[in-house]
Amino acid sequence: MHFRELDFVRLSHPVDIIESVASTRDWTFERFCDDEIALSVAGRWAAYSVSFSWVEDCEALHLGCAFDLKVPTFRVTEMQRLLALINEKLLVGHFDLLPCEGTVMFRHAQLLSGGADPTSQQVERILTMALDACDRYFQAFQFVVWANKPADEALMDVLFETVGTA
Repeated sequence: MHFRELDFVRLSHPVDIIESVASTRDWTFERFCDDEIALSVAGRWAAYSVSFSWVEDCEALHLGCAFDLKVPTFRVTEMQRLLALINEKLLVGHFDLLPCEGTVMFRHAQLLSGGADPTSQQVERILTMALDACDRYFQAFQFVVWANKPADEALMDVLFETVGTA
């Protein structure tokens, strides 16, 4: 089976839409080139560096969300266990450990095949989901790195939910 390649004309560049949303929301951003934009967003536990990149070859809008947490070499294996446990729970996106930098990053790619353009609502929702995931699991990452907790214990500690009021 062969797929025909059709030429589609995009109404706008996908990163232009992200820039528009960032401007409207008064988010701090920097546009490095046509295909990339970086945002600085305050989260609940940390400041997040968010980048959106347009990957023309596969017509995908890639989101990467990183935060300042260096994983020491002796904790890499336990961090990878934690990432596997967390990624099982995520519907959209995933966490990666970038070995060169020793940092954790949330990643997601939105396919926009056939000339589709992202809507401002999609951009906001993708960003919100990334920030929510980072905020939800940030302390588990810290428990593994700074408290030397095992992955399953660190995850249990952050997923603990209080019932009732005090």
